[in-house]
Amino acid sequence: MTNSLVPPAGPRRVLALAQLTNAVGDGAYLVTSAFYFTDVVGLSPARVGLGLTLGWALGSVAGVPLGRLADRRGARGTAVLLALAAGLAVTGFLFVRAFLPFVVIACAYAAAQSGLSAARQTLLASLVPAGQRTGALAYLQSAFNAGLAVGAGLGGLAIQAGTREAYLAVFAMDAVTFVACAGVLWRLPSVAGVAGRLPSVAGVPGRLPSVAGASVPVSSGEAREVRRLGVVRDRRFVAVTLLNTVLLLRMPLLSLGLPLWIAERTQAPTWLVSALFVLNTGAVMVFQVRMARGVTGPASATRAVRRSGWVMLAACAVFALSAGAPPWVAAGVLVAGAVLQAVAEMGQSAGSWQLSFDLAPADRVGEYQGFFGTGVTVARTLGPLVVTTLLIGWGTAGWLLLGGVTLAASYAMGPVARRGTASQPEVRPRPVLVN
Repeated sequence: MTNSLVPPAGPRRVLALAQLTNAVGDGAYLVTSAFYFTDVVGLSPARVGLGLTLGWALGSVAGVPLGRLADRRGARGTAVLLALAAGLAVTGFLFVRAFLPFVVIACAYAAAQSGLSAARQTLLASLVPAGQRTGALAYLQSAFNAGLAVGAGLGGLAIQAGTREAYLAVFAMDAVTFVACAGVLWRLPSVAGVAGRLPSVAGVPGRLPSVAGASVPVSSGEAREVRRLGVVRDRRFVAVTLLNTVLLLRMPLLSLGLPLWIAERTQAPTWLVSALFVLNTGAVMVFQVRMARGVTGPASATRAVRRSGWVMLAACAVFALSAGAPPWVAAGVLVAGAVLQAVAEMGQSAGSWQLSFDLAPADRVGEYQGFFGTGVTVARTLGPLVVTTLLIGWGTAGWLLLGGVTLAASYAMGPVARRGTASQPEVRPRPVLVN
């Protein structure tokens, strides 16, 4: 059990510690932010929703250039600066009292968070061997869930107190955790960016990384072309990102879809909403590493995604059976569906993580991860509308349609990914470490 929670010593453990530290603050922020912005700042719920939506919309766009910055200038320094920037943005929330400053700070916060995620992925790709990256991400996900649970508990204490000082303390703690995260990330080895490996003198050939740490000469014009063409020109990677976004539409299920379903369509007790959330968080924390162990390349990744599609379809069908059942029967059915949903989530996550690295050029991991991360933002933005329309509006048919669309997207991922990895080498270059 311990091996499933604590990664091996080295970069993976340091990255997991940084993730854990950051997640404690994020967990407290997530459960208290709505109350803070409405009760303390004085904004209406509609304005809070609009401001956060605008912020994350900008964040999804900023992830790509900030990821490119990590590729060019070095992932460790970029990650540290973005963690400090996120902490500074959270500190700004302590002083905001009007809508426009709130939007500006929300945009800065979301951009820093998106860029930090891309930079951390770049660090992981540089410091962890190719066959071990999905397993390392599983450890990070477990650490993230553990931190969220601790942070949510601390945030719950602030909600129970219900005072302005309690909410301010939560936001101050979140800012401190970002600073602590930056300090932990600074302990990692520094990895030179592409700018540190390509000469910038006009007319002098540079060298791009290739298989097994060798290098391939390129002209300065070719190097400029590589930099000019963004990830959006890679149609195969864009297609994989879009399919993954469809698979991520299940994200609002625990926070929105199931609570509304339980309240509107079942006789199950409402406290089950909290129990299902705890069940999912605990399952991912304990079993994500085990679920990811067999995912080491494109073939195993696409198999994991396909299996997750079938499991998610089964989960949707089971959830639909809870409608109209007696209270405790409905509760048992919902728990069974939640278990299946957690299994599907862990399989889909492991497979998509692996593919996101396999399809990214070795010298542009940050840029590609920044783009891949936009799927999460889009799913968080569109997911609530999709989930509420299908589940509350259509009932059982909506559950089956959601499961069917998920299965179709999971099967489409395989052919697209195979075309995308056909020209990508399985072995990535060794990182260039800077003392």
